[in-house]
Amino acid sequence: MNRIQVFGIRHHGPGCARSLLSAFQEWGPDVVLMEGPADAEPSLELIQTGEVIPPVAMLVYPKQQPRRSISYPFAVFSPEWQALQWANEQSVPVRLIDLPMSHRLALDEAESSPDQPEDDQEQAGDDSTESEPAWRADPIAILSNAAGYSDPELWWDEQIERRQDARQLFEAIQEAMRSVRDEFPETREADLLREAFMRKTIRRALKEDFQRIAIVCGAWHCPVLDEDALKGKVPGCRVKDDQARLKGLPKLKTTSTWIPWTYDRLAYRSGYGAGIRSPGWYEHVWNYGDHAPRSWLTNAARLLRRKEFDAAPANIVEALRLAESLAAIRERPSAGLAELNESILAVLCHGNTAPLQLIREELEIGDRLGSVPIETPTVPLAEDLARLQKSLRLKPTVEKKIVDLDLRKPIGLQRSQLLNRLNILGISWGTLQQSGGGISTFHELWQLQWHPEFAVDLIDANVWGTTVESAASSRILDLANSASTLSALTQSLDAAILADLQESIPGLIELIRSKSAVGSDVVHLMEAVGPLANISRYSDVRGTQCSAVLPLLKEMLTRILIGLPSACQSTDDDAAEAVQKGILSTQAALDLIQDAELTEEWNQRLSRILNSSAHGLLRGSVCRLLIERKILNTEELNRITSLELSPATPTRTAANWLIGLLQGSGLVLLHMDDLWRSLDQWLMLLNEEVFDELLPILRRAFSDFTGPERRQMAEKIRTFDLTATSRKTSNTLATEKAIHSERASLVIPILSEILGVKND
Repeated sequence: MNRIQVFGIRHHGPGCARSLLSAFQEWGPDVVLMEGPADAEPSLELIQTGEVIPPVAMLVYPKQQPRRSISYPFAVFSPEWQALQWANEQSVPVRLIDLPMSHRLALDEAESSPDQPEDDQEQAGDDSTESEPAWRADPIAILSNAAGYSDPELWWDEQIERRQDARQLFEAIQEAMRSVRDEFPETREADLLREAFMRKTIRRALKEDFQRIAIVCGAWHCPVLDEDALKGKVPGCRVKDDQARLKGLPKLKTTSTWIPWTYDRLAYRSGYGAGIRSPGWYEHVWNYGDHAPRSWLTNAARLLRRKEFDAAPANIVEALRLAESLAAIRERPSAGLAELNESILAVLCHGNTAPLQLIREELEIGDRLGSVPIETPTVPLAEDLARLQKSLRLKPTVEKKIVDLDLRKPIGLQRSQLLNRLNILGISWGTLQQSGGGISTFHELWQLQWHPEFAVDLIDANVWGTTVESAASSRILDLANSASTLSALTQSLDAAILADLQESIPGLIELIRSKSAVGSDVVHLMEAVGPLANISRYSDVRGTQCSAVLPLLKEMLTRILIGLPSACQSTDDDAAEAVQKGILSTQAALDLIQDAELTEEWNQRLSRILNSSAHGLLRGSVCRLLIERKILNTEELNRITSLELSPATPTRTAANWLIGLLQGSGLVLLHMDDLWRSLDQWLMLLNEEVFDELLPILRRAFSDFTGPERRQMAEKIRTFDLTATSRKTSNTLATEKAIHSERASLVIPILSEILGVKND
């Protein structure tokens, strides 16, 4: 009897997993050798706890370069996962036999290193000649084409995954792969190295007392891992060939762990190379077997009803009959996902593809997130985050979830601080949302969604500190030290305040003070004051002491007041837009801190710009600000409008002034009749060519107004037209022949009688 049996599987195939379990139960191996990096074998011990819930991924990474991590996902229907579960239940040892990632990552690093010696580069080049393609033949595509199938996935699904009789399945897979490899041999050096290491590990197991050795690997590798290959009967598989290939491999120090995974990451659309198109459907097939079509349609109807679509029980029965009929017409053993989707589209969705896309997202792919036990080896930063998530009752889920935080309550404030700290570390678990009623000083809405790659980000961010707070403090200081603009510095300080990073705040304030003292660009100063004003105004709400910010802010505002008039002179369109943004930012900052003396000086500077030769956009913008603060009266506004929109003013200049004036809320402008009349007259005087040139600019200026504001503006213009028509009618009547008094007096008695009044 053979001591070795090779079980060639396809990763994440439920049919392969079911057949593999059946073969294991019948043959009863006493050791399982499984494809997987050998240096990750210590992490398999965690499987014995029973608390690793798929989908999960085995993560292997170099300790000094965690960003170069490699993940090996497992789903409940993965053959490798079921092999692990069977071995755990039967107390059978499991060994990983693939080339260690310590070698593979080191080889990748050596190939990409620019410092590699020329001799080494030439030697490396000898491994791939022109006759060796840099690709591997797709064995499933080749076999499906030979069988007359245009879709390789459909062929594999029918012949392997949905096979009713699993006897001799793996022998057939091995024979098929041997035929393909005879025609298209493996030439990629990376895979040849892997297969050489697998054979080396299998030979080592043969020297022990194991009598029934099960080898679970990708179907492609089967022909070079059986007993003939181990005995050197297959070309390139002799012991000395393997030893020569594996000699002198470079090595890195790696570590491994388990992380939660999602079905979304398993899908093809996520970019995972060994992914599957419909992991949710595969899990359903694994759980329900022959009854999968019926229960799948039931779940689809339940989902549609939950989303307020019509889906009656009778529709489920009709859809099942249609799916089974389609399978029979296509000579398939049972209805598959393609038939079910067609029946759902026709019966449950009534030809509408939108509900079918919903089923695709929520059922075919799904939002399942796996879990790992607390004792899973990880970096200290991840352990600290797990502790905080538990204490703050923030469970990571793959679903999008809205969290309402009240900053007046300790738990709400601490949750906000945690989410802000993670954002600083580049782990965007939460995104701050704006509520429909505006922004409240003590109220925050966050949208939370956990992604599996955050586990890698945590490992990478561990270099900044072992706790979330210390790591965020170190990271924000590093960002500030590398900031090239003053506004970036103030944004860093704002982020530190929101995250309550008290240790970093003094250093950030000193950096801002130093950079603002030597900076001469007024625009950069204006861009930077916004975050400082927010800090000064709202820090007390978050319980953060930032008394040093307000004096610094006033220093910067004073420098802005001095340099603003000169910054507004001789500017082109792009520079004028930058200055305008700075002016609006500075105005918002002054509104927040409410300093009467600075505000008075600021208004004086704006009035000076209004009456200067500054760019039209700037004059219009400051005119708008002075109107909103009721510094500019109606009479003065009418004078300025008539000048700015007069025929003597260049058309482009007038358009820029108008754009600056119209930016902001439209409610203030609706009551300025003289302004609208001047605008109406200005437009009427434009010739057709100039009007066509300015029309896109004017449309863009009015596009910022809300729909109701634009409707009211149109109504006002229509009112002007009606008034003009009324006046024209009155003037026309006035020029007509006067009323004949004697003839009119004859009618008066009759009218008096009708109206019931005395005829005086």
